[in-house]
Amino acid sequence: MSTITMPLKHPGKLFFGGEWISPSTSSMIDVIDSGTEELFGSVAEAQEADVDRAVAAARKAFDTGPWPRLSHAERAQYLRAIATEMDARAEDTALIWTVESGFLHGMAKMGAKGVASIYNYYADLAGTFPFIEQRQPGPGSGNVGLLVREPVGVVAAIIPWNGPASTIAYKIAPALIAGCTVIVKPSPEAPGTAYVLAEICEKIGLPPGVVNVLTAEREVSEKLVRHPGVDKVTFTGSTAAGRRIASACGERIARCTLELGGKSAAVILDDYDVEVAANTIARLARLMTGQVCSSLTRIIVTRDRHDALVDALSQSFGDTKVGDPFDATSQMGPLAMERQRDRVEGYIARGKAEGATLATGGGRPKHLNRGYYIEPTVFGHVDNQSTIAQEEIFGPVLSVIAADSEANAIALANDTIYGLNSSVFTNDIDRAYAAARELRSGTVGHNSLRWDCNIAFGGFKQSGIGREGGTEGLLPFLEAKLLLLDAMPSKL
Repeated sequence: MSTITMPLKHPGKLFFGGEWISPSTSSMIDVIDSGTEELFGSVAEAQEADVDRAVAAARKAFDTGPWPRLSHAERAQYLRAIATEMDARAEDTALIWTVESGFLHGMAKMGAKGVASIYNYYADLAGTFPFIEQRQPGPGSGNVGLLVREPVGVVAAIIPWNGPASTIAYKIAPALIAGCTVIVKPSPEAPGTAYVLAEICEKIGLPPGVVNVLTAEREVSEKLVRHPGVDKVTFTGSTAAGRRIASACGERIARCTLELGGKSAAVILDDYDVEVAANTIARLARLMTGQVCSSLTRIIVTRDRHDALVDALSQSFGDTKVGDPFDATSQMGPLAMERQRDRVEGYIARGKAEGATLATGGGRPKHLNRGYYIEPTVFGHVDNQSTIAQEEIFGPVLSVIAADSEANAIALANDTIYGLNSSVFTNDIDRAYAAARELRSGTVGHNSLRWDCNIAFGGFKQSGIGREGGTEGLLPFLEAKLLLLDAMPSKL
């Protein structure tokens, strides 16, 4: 048993209809400390019957409860209360995040402190977003046209294990301000922050059934996705799982938003210093041990500078101090779980077998005898059609790919099923802009990995459907209804 325990009040219960409910069986889900491989704690494991109960609670809250009938300003007050309590529980959130996912504790604390701002952002947006707009009807259609944006209904929010606190916020904050009710289904490997949210919802007196928390293994999750009482699914996770969810939603024409995988490219133009680029990319690749969907893992550079970049990356990334995520001197912690380390090691073996040159790393750190640690790894002479260049590894593995020209570099960057993120490294802003317009990805950064969820986050191609964050993140939780009236109502 880990010396660190889960800071939760009701881990053996499920949160439905504003109450802590015993699950239909006594089965529990064990949560493992990624840094020690010891038991962190256990939470209730929901079964299919519990899915029905969760959906019924959310359905009742939407169909007959007060939540969708409150004003947007009234709902905003609840979001601000959630934000206040999230800030108060930031230490708990950071501890859970570090233990479950291996995220460096210092960075987890900063990330946890930022979660409250997401709820406050959407509370603010409630005061400025045009939920009702007057439009001019065409001839014979009526005297007044009102475009009304109403909540889509009951939402299933399926959460990944790598960044659950912020991902939950980016999904449920816009859903709640829209007037939806929500079922939060965290990953079985990282359920803790969803329980923190449930405790907060209970404390602030959120109306029953508005937020429900269901912890379950993946097989039970499929019932949630297919449930006729769920109007929309919002999912973050692998592209493979996203395909299955899209198919299930398509069968019943349910709405879905998918934030999926990435194989993002850093395109380094010929005017940019190789060592500066290498130091930046190495620093970014350490983030969450490479378990970031938008991580820049394909490094594309002209052929004449390939070897210099591989050497610089090997030095900068290879010198990373890997260790205990609670140690302030560690630069990179463990992977989140054993199967994730197995996956990363499998890709490293595949890279070597397919002819790429292993420049540094490739194994487990010799000084660490427990925890799911892996060495920072760099491959050179990577064929862009090889497995490690085309498939998402989700670990600290970088592939350097040689291009014949700037145009060829952009073509190589676009030659992937993914399109989540990318970056152009150049000192010339006009070259950066021109290259960015050619890159097929949802976000393009300049000289760094960048994203901004206050504007929009999401991907092209098989990196997803829809956007999260900002106004674009609110729209998927709304349905547009057109009212064609003889006169303007006295009150909107």
